[in-house]
Amino acid sequence: MRSGRRTALLAVMVLTSGLLLTSPQSASAANLVKNPGFETAGTDDMPYCWKKSGWGDNDFTFETVADAHSGSKAMKVTLTRRVEGDRKALITESAECAPVVTPGKQYDLGLWYRSTTPDTSVTLFRHDATAGWQYWTDLKTLEMAGGWTEATVRTPEVPAGTDRIAWGVSVYGTGSVTTDDYTMDQVADPVPDPVCTGTAEECANGRWDVLPTRNPVRSMHSVVLNNGKVLLIAGSGNSEEMFEAGTFTSAVYDPVKGTYKVIPTPKDMFCAGHVQLDDGRVLVMSGNKAYPVPGGHGYEGFKDSYVFDPVTETYSKTNDMNDGHWYPSATILGNGDVISFGGLKEDSTGSVTAERWSDAEQKWLELWKVNQTWSYWGLYPSMILMQDGRLFYSGSHVFGNNIPGTGSAIYDYDANTVTQIPGLRNKDERDQSASVLLPPAQDQKVLTLGGGNIDSNPDANRLTDVIDLKQPNPSYVAGPPLPQGTVDLGGGKIPQTGNQGKMYVSAVLLPDGKVLETGGALHNRADPVYESSLYDPATGTFDPVAADPEERGYHSSAFLLPDGRVMATGDNPGNGSWNHDVSIYTPPYLLKGERPTITSVIDTEWTYGDTQRITVDRPVAKAELIRPAAVTHSSDPNQRFVDLPLSVDGNNIDLNVTSNPNLAPPGWYMLFAVDANGVPSVAKWVHLQGPSALSATDSSAHVHDFADDLKGKVTGPGKQRKSQKVSPTVSGCDRHYGSANVCVPTDFPPTVKATTKSRCDWLKKNDYGRLKVNGSNDPLRLDPNRDGTACGKGDVSRR
Repeated sequence: MRSGRRTALLAVMVLTSGLLLTSPQSASAANLVKNPGFETAGTDDMPYCWKKSGWGDNDFTFETVADAHSGSKAMKVTLTRRVEGDRKALITESAECAPVVTPGKQYDLGLWYRSTTPDTSVTLFRHDATAGWQYWTDLKTLEMAGGWTEATVRTPEVPAGTDRIAWGVSVYGTGSVTTDDYTMDQVADPVPDPVCTGTAEECANGRWDVLPTRNPVRSMHSVVLNNGKVLLIAGSGNSEEMFEAGTFTSAVYDPVKGTYKVIPTPKDMFCAGHVQLDDGRVLVMSGNKAYPVPGGHGYEGFKDSYVFDPVTETYSKTNDMNDGHWYPSATILGNGDVISFGGLKEDSTGSVTAERWSDAEQKWLELWKVNQTWSYWGLYPSMILMQDGRLFYSGSHVFGNNIPGTGSAIYDYDANTVTQIPGLRNKDERDQSASVLLPPAQDQKVLTLGGGNIDSNPDANRLTDVIDLKQPNPSYVAGPPLPQGTVDLGGGKIPQTGNQGKMYVSAVLLPDGKVLETGGALHNRADPVYESSLYDPATGTFDPVAADPEERGYHSSAFLLPDGRVMATGDNPGNGSWNHDVSIYTPPYLLKGERPTITSVIDTEWTYGDTQRITVDRPVAKAELIRPAAVTHSSDPNQRFVDLPLSVDGNNIDLNVTSNPNLAPPGWYMLFAVDANGVPSVAKWVHLQGPSALSATDSSAHVHDFADDLKGKVTGPGKQRKSQKVSPTVSGCDRHYGSANVCVPTDFPPTVKATTKSRCDWLKKNDYGRLKVNGSNDPLRLDPNRDGTACGKGDVSRR
């Protein structure tokens, strides 16, 4: 992870009175770069409309030289010593010089260069009408070139609110880069209007289909493998009977054939953590050691860890973790390591032990080798890797209240500090919300949706909050409320009212750059909500679409398939039953006519900073890498969409791969090409290489003004301790009634009165069946006649 300097400000980020922008004029079709060949003299020893820029600890020179590609002048930037940072000749950020752009449009950038260092990239800044000038993105790494070489690249779509951009070549390694003859042209609007291939309703809102073949296992973990198949992990499937019998299951689903293969599973991986390693295998950590005992312990997590091999479709054991972790997080880092927090230990207390999997050593590191704050992060805390290697805890978690403080934080592993981040609303009602790094990952924005609280069991909320981690002092701001659908309170579907939203939310990144949110329920393992919508990061709005016809509450998952569809599975209401039906969502973009095809990928082994060539059968507007899902309990902190800027030559497309491994951690990715109507190709699988590719890459060069002026409360390591005390009712279930896989809520929904009859009526309506009273205690007063059976005839008639 990167540590050290966080406060460097780029000179180009500052607007002086001399750089105030006037109202932008429309862009012409000609080259939009003024003085593209440096021929016109300016001030401060720089050509007209160009300025010196950069940051960090380095020695450098800027020279106008006669060794030009054309004309009589070129610009040479040289670094003779570098510790960190970069230097660049940049288009001046002024109304006179910075090219005018149109939101939603793309631009082709070009230049000629000679270079003695591989550490260079085309870097963009944009002017936001509200926020001013800010770093946008790095588009392309330039290879070393002794002779004049042309470089071209296509920008992503210009973000909303942007009226001008400035750009240049960053030099972040010792050596020199000489550039000349810059060009910038707006990409012509292509493609005819799409032709709808479904009904008008389907073309507007997509379509859900329930598959004829049911999922054979009670899976609550879904991992998309690098061969396109899906690993569905159940373990005991939240069934105490299966646990006692030692029946632990997984299945591999083949979306192409529509078939399932049940896989021998060595341990109860129910509520484990999981993540794809950089070689495509799946690391599965901890799971369920024991179900709760009424009046005794709660759930227990074991220390065991396994790796699943997609080739052999088998599990193999790794070394043990240092602690038990039932419900742990799992985040892959830029060097291929995995870091994990939270969960319950072998004695049912909360684990305060951070764990680190070493990619180099292929094992969990010893405790003394892992930085510890001795913090309890809760269950499935959503820990998202930031572009500089720090971790953003979004506030999404599972069960009960959030962590103390503001409910979200930035954790710096190297400094071993936690900084509170403000703005997350109702932080103790974000239980089983969803958080996702919005497309593209380069924008570093996170969306958190919905949630509730299984302890107090209020109506789940409609809240969404968005944070821009590129700000110096980032804070959540309120997003639009979740759209409302229908809810089944036991008497059939009725429209949601008031502020009713949903917990158990699934959020899925789509190849057109939008986010599908789907599924959910109004209360703890009850009252399913039928609603789906598409969130557009460009406009910050939701568009309601077709809703999954199946109940998708607790233990449900939704995830992207390589063909661009979304698969949804599971539901485990409080009565202990399981929904084995599988739904497939066809988004509207697959009903807009013929889709583009990636006809060839020259090389499937990629490294950071690469330019990789593909061919397509017709024009495309963008391409991206999407990391395959590893999702459970609304949580997949590794899900990300990484933009690949294009260089276009007919049907040959050169893709410019990020040089920053923190933006795209090593591993296998789905590569999509998308046309101007948002229609994606079927994905091709490519392997972005790990640690061996990182030795020559310093990601600090690509970390500009970024969360570097945090104002929140900062804490360092606390006193070493063994664990955090956690209530046995952590899952919101009263274990005095029924079997361990049945969840009688500790607190009933707000509409249920605190009487035996009202509670028993609710349990009957939700199909709980016969409930044995475990022991002599009856805290919910469900067995007034004390015959050992809750809600019997005698109980209801007495109260």
